[in-house]
Amino acid sequence: MKDWTDHLPEAARLFLENRRLDEVECIISDLPGIARGKAVPASKFARQDYFHLPDSIFYQTITGDWGEAAGAEGFIERDMILRPDMSTATAAPWTGDWTLQVIHDAYDRKGNAIPFAPRNVLKRVIDLYHKQGWEPVVAPEMEFYLVARNLDPAKKIEPMMGRSGRPAAARQAYSMTAVDEFGPVIDDIYDFAEAQGFEIDGITQEGGAGQLEINLLHGDPIKLADEVFYFKRLIREAALRHDCFATFMAKPIADEPGSAMHIHHSVLDMETGQNLFSGPQGGETDAFFHFIGGMQKHLPSAIAVLAPYVNSYRRYVVGHAAPINLEWGRDNRTTGIRVPLSSPAARRVENRLAGMDCNPYLGIAASLACGYLGMMQEIWPEKQFKGDAYEGEGDIPRVMGDALDLFEEAKDLHEVLGPDFARVYSIVKRTEYEEFLQVISPWEREHLLLNV
Repeated sequence: MKDWTDHLPEAARLFLENRRLDEVECIISDLPGIARGKAVPASKFARQDYFHLPDSIFYQTITGDWGEAAGAEGFIERDMILRPDMSTATAAPWTGDWTLQVIHDAYDRKGNAIPFAPRNVLKRVIDLYHKQGWEPVVAPEMEFYLVARNLDPAKKIEPMMGRSGRPAAARQAYSMTAVDEFGPVIDDIYDFAEAQGFEIDGITQEGGAGQLEINLLHGDPIKLADEVFYFKRLIREAALRHDCFATFMAKPIADEPGSAMHIHHSVLDMETGQNLFSGPQGGETDAFFHFIGGMQKHLPSAIAVLAPYVNSYRRYVVGHAAPINLEWGRDNRTTGIRVPLSSPAARRVENRLAGMDCNPYLGIAASLACGYLGMMQEIWPEKQFKGDAYEGEGDIPRVMGDALDLFEEAKDLHEVLGPDFARVYSIVKRTEYEEFLQVISPWEREHLLLNV
């Protein structure tokens, strides 16, 4: 065992110091972002270079059904070869024994990357940047709710009970008292994150009842997507310890704000390390404007990836702290594309459209793809918006079906993300949407049963 554990990331080595590793969870993200894989004894993991899972894990909808996306050979559930990326090895500190998690990458039997595996989609986009001599940098913000345990899907989701014995209250954005209400959960989040080697840039109370935001430090997009993938599980486990649920639904509570995964972007020159969005004198460059222009042109086609469920579109509501259009502005949180206050070296563009329910690999990949197309096609944005963009007209699809229509027509976006990914994603999401349309809602029964 000593041979391979000596080369683990520092946080994993510290976690195992003077302890006997019992188990390794070999995991990979599916399209929704659920961790799929196998748990194996540590002794077996030490002897294996890879393991197998069927490619059908990428054809599953969120309900567990399958889209007919297997291709010409049919649904034969061909085995993929999953190889560990040991740089991702990290603790699973909530388990009863000493367990590590390791993210794996998916290949076919010829060694080719599986094109619709989410981590591979993001790697493809990063490679396109690298071919231009560009190094993309991102910083995600994660919004989520801590809610009361909900065991009945027919029952409305309610805020969790705080330390005071009262349910969490809304409209308390940035309140430290509100953060203190969730102190025990937050303490476990910090402890788990420290054990896993993740650095949190800050935790704040957002505007919803029991809604929190965690900011991560900027860095490599693949590393940050891995962290968001890990964090979703970490936060859920911390909540369960305190008799509540953590939810990353885009809109879990009807009259409360939705939860976003805002993504900050900058692009560096790989040779010099300079921010391409800032010129020698600190001014805004053509690349900066082209990145924004690409977002304005291509984000509507990417919304099906950034807002992947029917619930996602309930977040895009005027007056509920979510963007409804593609305006851009400086230090303006009402615009879908925001340029935060920063020094020239830290100049960045924030995409505020992505929901927290998106797969982090796919959400970051789609967002970067839009900026990449803007830089390659030299697209100029519309004039900067000044004022309250919530008062403007909406520029983005409002229902999943319309979003999928735009995505399926977006050939430029497909070429960046991968045509085979686009094919599989579209089929799976269409299947999911059709499943939803078969469900009769309480609203329909209440208002239509006896009135129409």
